[in-house]
Amino acid sequence: MPYLTDLPADLVARAAGIRLAVFDVDGTLTDGRLYYGEDGRETKVFFVQDGLGLKRLQAHGVQVAIISARISHPVALRAEELGIAHVYQGQGDKRACLLELLDALHLAPAQAAFVGDDLPDLPAMRVAGLAVAVANAHPWVIEQAHWTTRRAGGQGGAREVCDLLLHAQGRTDAERERWQ
Repeated sequence: MPYLTDLPADLVARAAGIRLAVFDVDGTLTDGRLYYGEDGRETKVFFVQDGLGLKRLQAHGVQVAIISARISHPVALRAEELGIAHVYQGQGDKRACLLELLDALHLAPAQAAFVGDDLPDLPAMRVAGLAVAVANAHPWVIEQAHWTTRRAGGQGGAREVCDLLLHAQGRTDAERERWQ
C-alpha cells in the first residue's frame, strides 16, 4: 500500500504489538458534524471503507472498541452491524474507561491504540501504546499523536489506522492475494 511505505520503524513496532484498537466516534468514525431531524432525532454518517477495515481487524484477532463521550443510537446500531462488542458511550473520562477495558481484557496499555480527534481524547491517547490522530484533528491532538492519518475522520482516517495495524502485523500480503 503506497501510503504505508517509508513508515518510521518505531511506529511499525508500536503498531505490531496492538491487540486492541479503540476509536472515538464524532470526528473520528464520522466527519464530526451532528445532524438532527425535525423530530429531534440524531443521524450520523459513517464511511463504509472504515467499517470494512474494522471488520478486517477483528477477523485478524485485533479487538475493536468504541469510547465516546456522547450517547447516540446510530452508534449502537453501527457497532452492532460491525460486530463490535466493546461499545462505551456517555464516557466523560475516556482514560478511565480505557484503563478499565484494558484490565478486563488483561492487556497492557502498550497493546492498545487509541484514535481520536479532539481534546477529550488526549488523556486516553496518552495511556495507549499507539496514539493516532485523524488528519482533521485539533492541532494539540496532532502534537500528542504518534501518527496522524492522511485522511480525515469519517472519510477514511479509521481505515488507514486499520491498514497500518494489519501491515505492521504482517497481514496485508495474504489479504492482497485473497482479493486478487
